[in-house]
Amino acid sequence: MLIKPREMDSRTESGLYLPPGVQKKEKIQSGYIVKAGPGYPTITGLENDEPWKQNHEKVQYIPLQAKEGDLAIYLQDHSHEIQFDKETYVIVPHSAVLMLIRD
Repeated sequence: MLIKPREMDSRTESGLYLPPGVQKKEKIQSGYIVKAGPGYPTITGLENDEPWKQNHEKVQYIPLQAKEGDLAIYLQDHSHEIQFDKETYVIVPHSAVLMLIRD
């Protein structure tokens, strides 16, 4: 999934201002999903007695729960940060997403 990280508040609940590097060190982050992949690939046609004799395999996908625009809570350790058009995004595998929040 391609996620646009959400800007975190630079103040704590008690009113202290945090330095910029503290937020990036948090283990759990959140952001909005920009694009999600098709899902997990599966091979169809295994109903046949001898599936190895087929010349071509049709691939179907088990869809993911994540949709564009959802707020995703994910593990920072499993994400990969990229820069695209002067914007920061993260690529996160579906297994690293802890929770999805949808309107």
